[in-house]
Amino acid sequence: MANAQAGGQWYPPEWPDRIRALADGTLTPVAPRRAATVMLLKDTGDGPAVHMLRRRTSMAFAGGAYAYPGGGVDPRDDDRHVRWAGPARAWWAGRLGVDEAGAQAIVCAAVRETYEEAGVLLAGPTPGSVVGDTTGEDWEADRAALVARETSFAEFLDRRGLVLRSDLLGAWTRWITPEFEPRRYDTWFFVAALPEGQRTRNASTEADRTVWITPREAAAAYDRGELLMMPPTIATLRQLAAYGTVARALDAAPARDLTPVLATARLEEGEVVLSWPGHDEFTQHIPTGGAPV
Repeated sequence: MANAQAGGQWYPPEWPDRIRALADGTLTPVAPRRAATVMLLKDTGDGPAVHMLRRRTSMAFAGGAYAYPGGGVDPRDDDRHVRWAGPARAWWAGRLGVDEAGAQAIVCAAVRETYEEAGVLLAGPTPGSVVGDTTGEDWEADRAALVARETSFAEFLDRRGLVLRSDLLGAWTRWITPEFEPRRYDTWFFVAALPEGQRTRNASTEADRTVWITPREAAAAYDRGELLMMPPTIATLRQLAAYGTVARALDAAPARDLTPVLATARLEEGEVVLSWPGHDEFTQHIPTGGAPV
C-alpha cells in the first residue's frame, strides 16, 4: 500500500530505504523497460476530458493509483510487417529519440495497449479511416489473444486488414522510473482523440474503475488527496488543463520537449532530497532514519 504525501502523490513506503541503499552503493539499478501510455481525449462542455483508470490495489506497481491506458513494449512490436500510416518510422525515430525499430515498437505499444486496456483502436481499413466499432465477441476474442500474447499486433492488424494510424498520436512527454524503484519503465506519453463511433470501457484486468474526467477536475481531486497518482500522471494533467479543446492539445504535441524526466536523489544536510527536474512540486525530503516530510 502506498502512502500519499503531497496531495495524492503516490509514494511507496519502501522508497526511503531503497533511496538510502542507492546512495550508499548497496542497490544496483535495474534497466528500465520501454513502455507507452496514451491520454485519450474527448471534447465536453467543460473542455477536454481524459480517460483514466484506477489500478487495482493488489497491483505490485502503483496499486490504487489513477493512470492512463498503457504498458510495456512487446518484443514483437517492432515486427516490420506492421501495416503503417502517418509519419514514417524514420520521422518517429527522430521524434522519440530512438532507432526506427524502437520507434515502431513504442508507437505499436501505444496503440496496442490502448486497445487492450480501453477497447479503443487507432487503426482503420485505409490510411485515412478509423474503425467505428470494436465491440462484439469476435473483437473481444482478438483483444484477449493480444493480452495473452497469443498473437502479435502485426498479425492482428494483418488478419483484420487494418492499418495502424500513427498520425492519430501526438508524442507529449517522456518519464523514466527512478533508479531506486525495482520495477522501472522508460515511458513515452502520447495524446490522441477518441475516434468517432468508438467508446472506452474497462477492458483491463489491472483496473477496477475507469472514468472520463477533465484534467482540471482530476488535478483538483489530487490536490485534495482524493485521487492517488504518480508524478508523471498529475504533471501531464496540469499540462493538459491549459488547452480548451482536444484539437489544441493535439496541435501542441509536436512542439513538446521529450527530454526524459528522471528523479534524482541526493544527500543534503542529513537527509535525502528526492526531486524530479522541472517539477518542484514532487520534491520530497527524507530524514536519514525516517519517512518523507
